[in-house]
Order: sequence, then C-alpha cells, then structure tokens
Amino acid sequence: MQIIIPMAGKGKRMRPHTLTTAKPLIPVAGKPIVQHLVEDITKVCGEKVTEIAFVIGSDFGEEVEKNLIKVAESQGAVGKIYYQDVALGTAHAIMCAKDSIKGKTVVAFADTLFKADFVMDTNKEGVIWVQKINDPRQFGVVKLDSNNVITDFVEKPQLFVSDLAIIGIYYFKDGDNLKEELQYLLDNNITEKGEFQLTNALENMKAKGIKFEPGQVTEWLDCGNKNATVYTNQRVLEFKKGKPELKGASIKNNNSLIIEPCFIGNNVELTNCIIGPHVSIGEGSKVSNSILVNSIIQNAAIINNANISNSMVGIGAEVNGKSIDISISDYTQLVV
Repeated sequence: MQIIIPMAGKGKRMRPHTLTTAKPLIPVAGKPIVQHLVEDITKVCGEKVTEIAFVIGSDFGEEVEKNLIKVAESQGAVGKIYYQDVALGTAHAIMCAKDSIKGKTVVAFADTLFKADFVMDTNKEGVIWVQKINDPRQFGVVKLDSNNVITDFVEKPQLFVSDLAIIGIYYFKDGDNLKEELQYLLDNNITEKGEFQLTNALENMKAKGIKFEPGQVTEWLDCGNKNATVYTNQRVLEFKKGKPELKGASIKNNNSLIIEPCFIGNNVELTNCIIGPHVSIGEGSKVSNSILVNSIIQNAAIINNANISNSMVGIGAEVNGKSIDISISDYTQLVV
C-alpha cells in the first residue's frame, strides 16, 4: 500500500511560524504534525504500508526532505519526495506524485489529525474518511444511501444535506484508476475556480460505478491556524497521557511542578516553574520563573519571568515578560 501526502501549501494562516518551517513539520506533542498523521494512518490501514510519497515545494530544503524520509522509514516504508511549485488544486497536487499512485493507495492532506477506532477494510473500492459535525456549511460533505454508500459530494452546503464532513483522507483500492481520472481532468482542463479538484475525479469514478463508503473517525483535529494547533496539541497530549514518549531522557528540573499531560523534550531546563497542563516544550529549551499553560514551545526557546497560555513560541525564540497570549516565530526576542 502507498500513502500520498500533498503538503506543498505555504500555510499562510499559520504565519509567522510557517515563514521558517513547513506547516506539517510544526511539532504537536513533541512530533511533527505529518509524523502523527503517518503513524495514525498506518495503524488503521490493515495492511503494510510500503511507500510514502510527500509532495512539497522545491524551496522546502534538503533538511526537510531528509526529515520526511526518516518519517517514512520509521514506519518501515520507503520515502519519496515530489514537488509542486504552483498551487493548482488538490487533483494537481496528487498527480505530482503520479509515479507512486498505484495499487492500493491512501491520499491524506497534511493539515489534519484524527482519532479512529476502526481498521479500514482494504477490499472496499474506496473509503472517504468523514466526521460528524454540528455546522457543515464550511466543509465538503457526503450523502449516503440506505446501504451506507456515498451518493453525493456537496461542497459547503448552505442548506442542510448532511453533517458528515470530509476530513481529507481517502482510500482507493485501484490507484491506477484514480490516476487515470486525475489525468483526464488535467488533459481536458476541467477546473473549479481555476484549480483541478479531487472532488471532480471522485464524481467521475462514482458515475462509472465505483462505490465509495465512509470511514467515520471519532475525532478530527485541525492544524490550520495557531489556536487550532494549540487545541490539537492539547487533545494529542490527552490521547497519549501517561506514555513514556512524553518525557525526554535528560530533563533538568529545579524546583518546578509539571501538571500532566505535557511533553518535555530532551535537554530541557526548568527552574522555579509551573508547567501544564497541555504544554509541549521542545528540545534544548530553558524556562525559568514562569507559568506555562496550554502552549507549544519549540526547540531551543528561552522563557523568563512570563505567564504564558494558549500560545506558540518558535525555535530559538526568547520571551521575557508577564501574562500574555502570543504567537511568535523562530529566533524572535520579545520583552514585555
């Protein structure tokens, strides 16, 4: 089985953090978003994943590519890198990895995490992962018939037609068929608002008799902006509560209280602090005389005399201050 992960977007809603780090590589509970996604998908696939293809921008850099290959290898799969330098829609992004679209294929867009209790039936022709939500007007949704087969894909319905939102993860038993339908869109310049959309390929496949069924997750977590990512960090820490992976091997704790669940990375120094709940602190960070709640602190950050909540602090950033809600990028110094 192959997994295709389009992740070339610039993550404008996550700025300033995405000015220096690709959005799917921003850490949540001590791991990059995309690593959580890959690990969670491989758990529910029901078959061995042999290849993971990442579609990125060519300006992401060699270090990013190396890290992505390591993510694939950590799951026993071969990692491959493809490039999309112009944002031409979801179908175009997937087709940038066309050499890896073959056989049983999962497509997963890298700005979402999930919790699921099912193991996917790979004998089905297609599975589209969904989550029941209260207000579906800002999402693509699916309609089902009495046999639990998807009959319609509806984009952002303003009148209620369904509350099953598409979360951005798809399974195809025949990846070659998917590739043919995507290529048809490109060859015939079939677009929606100037972009090639996966939904159009799904409609064509459904019209030709392919049966798509829903795979309903129990929780769907967004990483689209700062507040959503901080909340996702909170929920992932809750999922992993009590696991040893949340504690680095070389923490220096000087008169500090850690309120679980938290992730504390290697070589973190804590002095006269209250940390948590729901805080992630990256490797090599130093925190003193501070209170941190519900926040993400990335690697090598320095925080002194601060009361921080609902915040993201970038790599190598420095905060000296008082009670604040902040989102500051890498290598920034803030004194308040």
